[in-house]
Amino acid sequence: MSKVAKIVQFHKLGGPEVLQVEALPIPEPGKDEVRLRIKAFALNRAEALFRQGHYILQPQFPAKLGYEAAGVVEAVGPGVDESLIGKTVNTIPNFSFSHYGVYGEVAVVPVTALGTYPDTLTPEEGASVWMQYLTAYGALVHIANVGPGDFVMLPAASSSTALAAMEIVKAEGGTAIGITRTATKKADLLALGYDHVVVSDDEDVVKRAAEITGGTGARIIFDPVLGSGIEVLAQSAAYKGIYFAYGLLDRSPTPFPVWSALSKALTLRGWAFPELFHDAEALRKAKDYIFRHLSTGALKPKVAKIFALDQIVEAHRFMDSNDQIGKIVVKVEE
Repeated sequence: MSKVAKIVQFHKLGGPEVLQVEALPIPEPGKDEVRLRIKAFALNRAEALFRQGHYILQPQFPAKLGYEAAGVVEAVGPGVDESLIGKTVNTIPNFSFSHYGVYGEVAVVPVTALGTYPDTLTPEEGASVWMQYLTAYGALVHIANVGPGDFVMLPAASSSTALAAMEIVKAEGGTAIGITRTATKKADLLALGYDHVVVSDDEDVVKRAAEITGGTGARIIFDPVLGSGIEVLAQSAAYKGIYFAYGLLDRSPTPFPVWSALSKALTLRGWAFPELFHDAEALRKAKDYIFRHLSTGALKPKVAKIFALDQIVEAHRFMDSNDQIGKIVVKVEE
């Protein structure tokens, strides 16, 4: 058995080209850790930000990256049940890039990061579960209690998290309104299940929201973009609506929409899925909900494109292009 494996690292900040596939010694898991033989891993915006030095953590070089993977447990560290060896698992992103990363043929992760996915999913789909569905579930179900009659506006409608949110809104009987910048993806987004898609470059978003909602506005807005667009979306909200900010794709200043907040008694709330990790019962409910709905097909990860491990630079370039609809995944050949 080989004592080395291909693992992605980077040694300086920058664009996709800083990523390198390197042959490194296979690491041994420490206390409360496991080593996975990776079958597939998924890309997330956080990893591009980390690569560029714009994330909440700064890399310590050489740096690994990657939150989400699917694979098989091949070794366990002290304090870990040996019966896990041979189990097919995926990773819940409850760890820090300061210590862990799953881009590669093998990865060591905390045993607490192990999740499961239905065997009806491929490894590529199994690697595309927890980041998007925990983010969407926590805001929409755990906090906002989305249900029948609710209108939900979803900017960045082609992103994996917005697609996950759309599926959850539909599963709970609400109406999902996707917001996309250009008309290029509109037909595909409607085919994937959105009830309505508004093209912000071509349409008056406030007017269209009023038409769709019968003048009431959207009770929930789930926004990873922010920037100046917050003003328009806040005007589209319902009275006593809730506006979730869960990202900052637009890095320009984000004004506080004071008049909409006052006139609509609007709640503006920051949201990040690690909040669920502070509430064991809420996390248990989230995991049960997601697994159950994956099993029934109500939730189905959308994989935009699959790359090979040696194409990691191209995979990150594709992520930076914003041309994808859904998750970008790297398949690791056995």
